[in-house]
Amino acid sequence: MQYTDLVRPDVLKQPIYEPGKPIEYVAREYGLEAASILKLASNENPLGPSPMGIEAATKALREAHLYPDGGCWKLREALSTKFDLATDQFIITNGSNEFMTLLCQAFCGPGDEAVMGAQSFIAFKIGVLLAGAKPVEVAMPDMRHDLEAMLAAITDKTKLVYLPCPNNPTGDCHTQAVLEDFIDRLPDHVIFCFDEAYAEYSDDAPDLRPLIARGKKVVCCRTFSKIYGLAAFRVGYAYGHAELMSLLNRVRAPFNVNSIAQAAATAALRDHDHVARAKQVNDAGLKQLAEGFRELGLEYRTEGGNFALIKVENAGQMFETLQQEGIIVRPLKPYLLTKHIRVTVGTETQNARLLSCLRGILKGDKSDASSDERPPR
Repeated sequence: MQYTDLVRPDVLKQPIYEPGKPIEYVAREYGLEAASILKLASNENPLGPSPMGIEAATKALREAHLYPDGGCWKLREALSTKFDLATDQFIITNGSNEFMTLLCQAFCGPGDEAVMGAQSFIAFKIGVLLAGAKPVEVAMPDMRHDLEAMLAAITDKTKLVYLPCPNNPTGDCHTQAVLEDFIDRLPDHVIFCFDEAYAEYSDDAPDLRPLIARGKKVVCCRTFSKIYGLAAFRVGYAYGHAELMSLLNRVRAPFNVNSIAQAAATAALRDHDHVARAKQVNDAGLKQLAEGFRELGLEYRTEGGNFALIKVENAGQMFETLQQEGIIVRPLKPYLLTKHIRVTVGTETQNARLLSCLRGILKGDKSDASSDERPPR
C-alpha cells in the first residue's frame, strides 16, 4: 500500500499554502546574482528587522541550551501593557498562521462550518479544512467583503466568521461603526475572528477591545512579521476573552515559540522609532506606487497594509517576466484572481525599479529599465 492509501482522505484535498519564491531560488533559476534581486512578494518590511529586536535575540542566543518560557510571560506582559488588557487575554503563537490552526482545532470539526470571503487570506480556509470542517466562501463583489451576504451565510452549523482588516490580498477594510454593527448582529454561537496583521500601517485601525469587554465572542490576531520586520522568527499573537485563551492553550503545543523569537518580539514592541520609520516609508511608498500605476494606465488598489494589487491581462506572464528582471512579486491564482498580481511596498528606490520594469514590459521593451537598475546575470 502507498502512503496515499493510508492517509486521511481529506488530507489529499487540502490546499497547500504557496509562499513567495525565495531569493536564492530565483537567482539560480534565472542566472542572477542574489544580491541584485528585489523581493516584493511576501509583504515583508523593506527596512529590515527591528534593531532592538535583533539585539535582544542576539543576547538570547547565549541561553539557547535552555527550554523556552512555555507561557511566554514576558511577551504577554509587554502586550498587556501595550493593549491595556490582562495577560491571560493573550496567546502567543508560531506566527498568526498557527493561531488560525489552533482556533479551528478547538472549535471546528466534521459537520461544522466557517464563513469567510472568497478572496480572504487563504490561511483561514486551510485551517478550517484541516479541522475537517467546511469553509463557506462568500462572494466578494468588487473584491470587497459583503457583510450582509456573510450574515446570510451563517447557519446553526457556523462556528467561526473570519474578517481581515485590511484583507490580504484585496486591501479592503471596514470602519469601526460598520464592524460594531456587524458583530452585534452575529448569533451567540459564532466566534468572530478579526485578522489585524497590517493594523500598525493604518492611522484609523478599528479597535474591537470594547466589544471584547462587553462579552462579545471576538478574537483578534496580529503578527510581528510585518511592520516589526521579524518574519523569520515566526511570532504571532491573539487577544480576546480569557476563557477563550484558556481553551486555545489546551490545543497549543508546548514550547511553540522559541526563546530567541520571544526575546526579539518583546524588545521590538519598544522599538517605536523603527515602527514609525516603517510606517512613514510605507505611506510614501503607497503614494509613489499609486502615482506610477496611474501613469501606466493600470487598475490598482492601495487601500491598506503594505501592499498593492495590480490588474494585468496576463498575470502569469507578468510574474515570470518580472522574475527574469530580478523582481519577485506574488501571482494570485490560489485566490482565483488570475488577472492580478500583488506587490509589496518597498523603499523609494525599490518602488522606482518596479515601476520602471513595468513600464518597459508594458511597452514591449524590457530594456526600458536603465542599465544600473537591471540585475547582473
